[in-house]
Amino acid sequence: MSCLLTALVGTPAAYAGLKFQAGQTDAGIHYIFVSGDFANQDDLSAFEALARSNSAIAVTFQSPGGNIQKAMDLGRLIRRLGLSTAQFRAVECASACSLAFLGGTVRYAEPGSIGVHKSSFSGDVSVNTEDAVSGIQQVTADIITYMIEMGVDPALLQLSLQYDSDDIRYLSRSEMAKYRVTTLDNDAGQPSIANQAPTSPPPFSQPPSQPPVASLPTTPEHASLEIPQAHSGRIRHPKGAAPLKALADGRSATLVNVRNGSPVIILGNVARWYRVQANGQVGYMHDTWVYVDQYESGPFEQRHIQVKSFDNLAEASGYVRSAPIPLSAYLATNGWFAVTLEDTFDQVMAKGLVTELKARRAIPDDAYMTWGNTYVRKVCCAK
Repeated sequence: MSCLLTALVGTPAAYAGLKFQAGQTDAGIHYIFVSGDFANQDDLSAFEALARSNSAIAVTFQSPGGNIQKAMDLGRLIRRLGLSTAQFRAVECASACSLAFLGGTVRYAEPGSIGVHKSSFSGDVSVNTEDAVSGIQQVTADIITYMIEMGVDPALLQLSLQYDSDDIRYLSRSEMAKYRVTTLDNDAGQPSIANQAPTSPPPFSQPPSQPPVASLPTTPEHASLEIPQAHSGRIRHPKGAAPLKALADGRSATLVNVRNGSPVIILGNVARWYRVQANGQVGYMHDTWVYVDQYESGPFEQRHIQVKSFDNLAEASGYVRSAPIPLSAYLATNGWFAVTLEDTFDQVMAKGLVTELKARRAIPDDAYMTWGNTYVRKVCCAK
């Protein structure tokens, strides 16, 4: 990468911890080279002015990290400007720098070029893994919200928290794909850095003028809207146990309370009630209390965050595609379509996210956390 660095043209603009330098590859691709530590007093207006005057389409980094809020500020600016990001093993983008990298509308990184650890996402705040992942701490809630905005799997946070500040985890290609850190994959026919001249980063296409954070792939043409027959399942109730009712009526007598995770045999259904066999007895349970094995609602222990519902797929799909954060639509047992955040979360993280995203007006005030027991399958929008 020394050739790439010597290919930079223009005069570096230094502001506090960061330096911004305009560059151009042999192929004529304009980019911005960001180097140094992220500091709270960094003036990002200099970055924006340089990107516009240079007609840059991509950003690359040489940074060991620094202030996480400033890194997210730069990431959001990169997204607003519609810039791509590229990272190479010969230079470093570690700790908070990884957050700035996530701002790219198109993201390419060589394996081992992005490093994360606990202080990437906790800064100077002393937190343990359980509290940090839960989203209770404001700084962690900010990070999770940012990841969702950028289309990245928040589970990356959990991986990072396994490595202390004196250690670092450089992500493999498969990990970058798994957590959606990158959008370009060498193995998927995308440009390979190995096939480029040493002075050239991957030849990105010109990004659109607006970042495609809400542009999700279209729904499969023949997405199945059939609801399979429910035959078996497990109890999944917010209170930890569900009542087995004598009749298909919430006011009827409770025969027994059945703990979460207990198996049930579904014998039939009456309106929104299943007739089930559980704990050796036969009775009724509401369909919101039972995780049905024949449905594809997501992992048993995870919660969804539902933000909207529609009575037709066209409106649900349109809402998903126009949203500023990644969403999905599920067919529900009542024939409606539930719109949720794209990912699922553990209970504490989901509660923290609902609060944080409402405060930021990223989701409606009536959005809520749910098991999603009535979700049959995801119908929009497949990657």
